[in-house]
Amino acid sequence: MSKLSGTRRYLALFFPWLPAERFTRSAPKPPDLPLVFAEKQRGALRLASVDARAQALGLSVGMPLADARARVPELVIVPFDPVLDQAWLDRLAQGCTRYTPLVALDAPDGLILDITGCTHLFDGEAGLIDDIDSRLTRLGMTLRHALGPTADAARALARYQMLPAPDEASAIRRLPVAALELEAEAATALVRAGLKTIGDLAARPTANIAARFGADAATALRRLLGDAPSPLDPRTTPPPVVAERRFAEPVASMPHATQILTELVGEAIADLGERGKGGRHFRATFFRSDGLARSIAVETGHPTRDNGLVMRLFAERMDALRDPLDPGFGFDMMRLAVPRLEPLAATQLKLEGGAVRAATEGAAMAELVDRLATRIGRGGVRKFAAADTHIPEQAQLALPAIDAPPPTPWPVPEPGEPPLRPFYLFDPPQVIEVIAEVPDGPPHRFRWRRATHAIRRYEGPERIASEWWRRKDNAGLTRDYYRVEDDRGRRYWLFRHGLYDEKPDPRWYIHGLFA
Repeated sequence: MSKLSGTRRYLALFFPWLPAERFTRSAPKPPDLPLVFAEKQRGALRLASVDARAQALGLSVGMPLADARARVPELVIVPFDPVLDQAWLDRLAQGCTRYTPLVALDAPDGLILDITGCTHLFDGEAGLIDDIDSRLTRLGMTLRHALGPTADAARALARYQMLPAPDEASAIRRLPVAALELEAEAATALVRAGLKTIGDLAARPTANIAARFGADAATALRRLLGDAPSPLDPRTTPPPVVAERRFAEPVASMPHATQILTELVGEAIADLGERGKGGRHFRATFFRSDGLARSIAVETGHPTRDNGLVMRLFAERMDALRDPLDPGFGFDMMRLAVPRLEPLAATQLKLEGGAVRAATEGAAMAELVDRLATRIGRGGVRKFAAADTHIPEQAQLALPAIDAPPPTPWPVPEPGEPPLRPFYLFDPPQVIEVIAEVPDGPPHRFRWRRATHAIRRYEGPERIASEWWRRKDNAGLTRDYYRVEDDRGRRYWLFRHGLYDEKPDPRWYIHGLFA
């Protein structure tokens, strides 16, 4: 049937009442009344979603809320929240990774799974579908599903198939042209031309379809029939190292689950050792027997194969969770993935022990940073890194300390010379009043914070031109920096913003203080 599908198999899941069923799980169950979700569209409140009861009474998406109330006075009206719906769909997708790592979101109310080579654990495709259906039913979700040789074909069958067919090829050809999901005008034109099904279109030359109804119609038809690529975009890429465990009896004890996690970490680290690499990112996923899943991830600042370190980070992460890990009726599967690897070679230490002490101190600091970042978030502990620019306030970046150090080194002054930059910078620089030689001469006296400072020594100017590719307004002015010392021995970093040929009255600023 298909030229491009090969032996791949896709399973599409469609949740026709996802907003309503999500709402009934997270909020008190509404009374036995139709449930609708409203949002403001084109200046009026309209129905963005309805439940099965409301649809049976003739209410539909896009209908004005006033018309819906006139038709059905007793309605339960809830504000439409696509963010919560998306989060719930993502949780369902995470739970479906127990069947295959290739799970794609088909927003706003569907999922597509690439189940190629994954059905042997469930005695075939029928067993896998029965397992999915039973778990999602326990979650209170209404499900429509379909298999197909391409992602587009499976999706169309799940959403538009109304009558049974002897095989998938016949089922696809019996689909209405609405399965192409074209613009309303193109779909109406197809129906008026007597082309009501995919089979009717497939019997016509593709060039004629493109010429009469547009290239989108021809492309959608070719993708549906498998004559054009129908790629899947998984929510996560399969990690290079995975260790997992399935249980005949669900694990309901967190200490037992932690012990199994330790074993999985050991298996993953053994795999890393064979590859000569270390892990930087470890993600543990706990699959509950009710179909939901919960992932916990930790990161390290350097590649590691230390089992104890990884488990200490997981313990820190679990202790810091606002929503504690709940096994519910038990975990029937656990998985540890290592999505980020880096080379980790063996370290040769000196016999006299100097390198041992240095390595131990470096490892202790790295572990402290890892634990703090795990507990308070990767952005909670930051470090300064040098940036490749000569603009002083842009010469350093504050990066998460858990990230690898950037390649740009810090500038180092000549031995015995004072530092070229102060330890403390004002952001932004503060305006001062300066008496200086003109034109473009050094400062002799300046007034800052209502105090006058007589300059006894100065060094400069250090001329810093702007980055011409970023010039905008005054950002293009040249700066002349001076390191000055006043009559009390205090040292400052001053600059004139602009030369006299750039600006008739350039201003002076104090940018920093030397120690």
